[in-house]
Amino acid sequence: MNPRSIIGLALRGLGALLLAFVLGNVAGCGYNRLVGADEDVKASWSDVLNEYQRRADLIPRLVDVVKGEAAFERSTLTQVIEARAKATAVQATPELVNDPQAFARFEQAQSQLGGALSRLLVVAESYPTLQASNAFRDLQSQVEGTENRIAVARHRYIQAVNAYNTQVRSLPTNLTAMAFGFQAKANFQSQNEARLAEPPRIDFGGPVPASAANKGG
Repeated sequence: MNPRSIIGLALRGLGALLLAFVLGNVAGCGYNRLVGADEDVKASWSDVLNEYQRRADLIPRLVDVVKGEAAFERSTLTQVIEARAKATAVQATPELVNDPQAFARFEQAQSQLGGALSRLLVVAESYPTLQASNAFRDLQSQVEGTENRIAVARHRYIQAVNAYNTQVRSLPTNLTAMAFGFQAKANFQSQNEARLAEPPRIDFGGPVPASAANKGG
């Protein structure tokens, strides 16, 4: 075997050893754990977006049914329509979790939509004709179920991001995170995260509009 072949084999062997050393150190410094945590965040974020989209898709059908009630409060209906337009105008992408400002705008828009939708359901409870409509009751049930799934999906996302961010900021995985570009991700703001896993409670005990009271009498 000529000297060049010997040198070539030696270099390839050295390269293999170097690669094994690098991979061993990367694994030992938490790279694989970071990747796994990052994938958990992506999966939980996808679930959140799916549930928000489900809610957005229900609203046009709900609005069409409610519009059939001639005396229904138009301002309440308009608020839902406008809130949906604002929420869907925020482009929800996987990269949104890496932009705290964009994430905050997304959260605010979805929160406003949720509030407007809850108010619509509260007001609708005061209209006997709507309550007697099978179409409305079915949509109402779907909206309530979707709100529950949103709460659960948000809670799972919060947990996934907390676990991921803890690794990104803790030694020694923070060194690996810096080396490979893993950055902390935006999270939902909540005063009590545990409540996000509970079914939403919609109060139907609001005051009865005069027009609805007359209709019911």
